[in-house]
Formats: sequence, C-alpha cells, structure tokens
Amino acid sequence: MSVASRRAFPVLLSLFAAGAAWAGPKEDMKAMSAKFLAQRSYHVRMESSDKRAGVTEMDFVAPDRYRMQMAQGTQYIIGDTMYMNVSGHSMKVPMPKGSMTQWRQNDLVFREVDRMQVQALGADVADGRPARKYRMTAAGKAATSTLIWVGANDLPIKLETTGTYAGRTITTTIHYSRFNDPAIRVDPPK
Repeated sequence: MSVASRRAFPVLLSLFAAGAAWAGPKEDMKAMSAKFLAQRSYHVRMESSDKRAGVTEMDFVAPDRYRMQMAQGTQYIIGDTMYMNVSGHSMKVPMPKGSMTQWRQNDLVFREVDRMQVQALGADVADGRPARKYRMTAAGKAATSTLIWVGANDLPIKLETTGTYAGRTITTTIHYSRFNDPAIRVDPPK
C-alpha cells in the first residue's frame, strides 16, 4: 500500500463514519425497518389501553408464518391461509393473496416511513434495556403518534402507538423479543 493510500484510508473511513452520523431519524427508521424485516423469527406481546382487547402474544417465522394467541383463541396464518382455533374447533379460512406478506416488503414499509414525521428523542430505557427513542407521527383522517425504542442491535424493543377509534383514544403497546430464535416454530393446527 502506498503512502498516499495509507493516508487516504483513514480519511475514507472517517467519511463513512460521518455519513452514518449524519443520517437523520427517518434514515434510522428505514435502517431499523430493513434489519427487522430481515429477521427469521421474533416474538411480540401486544397490550391495549382498551382492556376489552386483552393481550395478544404473537410469534413470526419467515417468510409467512404467524401464530397469534388471544383470549378468544389462537389464530395461525401460513401464507394466505388462516387457521382459527376457537373453543376447541379449528377452521381453515382463505385470505386475500398477499394480505400479510405485503407488510414484509421493504418498499411498502419505506413508503410508510416516508409519509411520517420522525423525530429522534435521545437515549432512554425500554423493558430494562438501553435504547434510542423516536417519535413518528402521521397526519390524515386517522392521525397517529408512535413512540419506538430501538436497541443497541438496531432492532425494536418497544413500540407505543396512540390513535382514535370510535371517538376514543387508544394506546397499543408492542414489546419485541426473541429475534432469530430457532426455537420459535409455527405449524398449522392439527
């Protein structure tokens, strides 16, 4: 390596680092979204301020398998088919093609992020872990405000979204965990 190359190399590295540092909150959300969509599996726990909604536990396994456990029963989505298990009875229900997989596509997610205002709120703690906190707001018929805490691994730890439904303000909180856990499996009910 020449002397000029050895001198230029640290400058190039610092420019790459500076570029990352100059990225704004919207770019942070896009990077987090891309990494999140690349996960092979994860678990979420959803809670609502509307106590009638109850708690939902959900497991995801790429590319298209979901298991959602709710008080009313368990639903499985595999591809474009939903299996509902209610009171010990299982039903197989076809879904419109791509209705779930559309949300695993970068371009759709990025368009959603582009429509929002994103603000970095600084360092915080979520579910006992250090995090960077952001606020995302969307205007429109159903204005929403979302707080998201992103961990050191650049994946979401927690998300709180507040909006109005039927004239009432409702907050939904989602806790994320078990990224790429090989123990998470989603098989259709028997």
